[in-house]
Amino acid sequence: MVQLDAKKWVNNYGDMLYRYALPRVNDGEVAKDLVQDTFLAAWRNYDNFKGEISEKNWLFTILKNKIIDHFRKSSTRLTDNLPGIADSDPYFDEAEHWTSVSAPLDWKTDTDSIIDRKEFYGVLSKCKGMLKEIQNTVFTLKYIEGLESDDICKELNITTSNYWVLIHRAKLQLRACLEKNWFLK
Repeated sequence: MVQLDAKKWVNNYGDMLYRYALPRVNDGEVAKDLVQDTFLAAWRNYDNFKGEISEKNWLFTILKNKIIDHFRKSSTRLTDNLPGIADSDPYFDEAEHWTSVSAPLDWKTDTDSIIDRKEFYGVLSKCKGMLKEIQNTVFTLKYIEGLESDDICKELNITTSNYWVLIHRAKLQLRACLEKNWFLK
């Protein structure tokens, strides 16, 4: 059996775990709390650790579960006032085409070079922070955690129609924010 060394965990994996949590929860204090909860859970359950995977992978698995638990807990208070499907959508016309005012702009940029830039991720993080919390949660679970839509609905206890409204509005708001703060700057 491997010897428990919590100080080694903090020194070797603390920063990595924090960097993993931060873009997912979009809040530095919450990310720190989740990493601390991860270390605490690992320490409490170390006797159950069989060494079948590395300590690093074990800690990341615990953190991923802590993040999902965080979203699950926060979703119960967020789903009370879920948006419904509006009778009219300002982005699309009767034929379900973009309206002239809301059509996506041609970004005319080399996305490969932009994606690699740290500044882009800072702007994306700020834009995600401007979403309603439930929209940010759904977007993060779908596109950062890679959960399936059905699983997200079950985790957050929302209907599929509410899920699609939330994800649709999150994408539209992120697009508008990125256009304003990054691509058209």
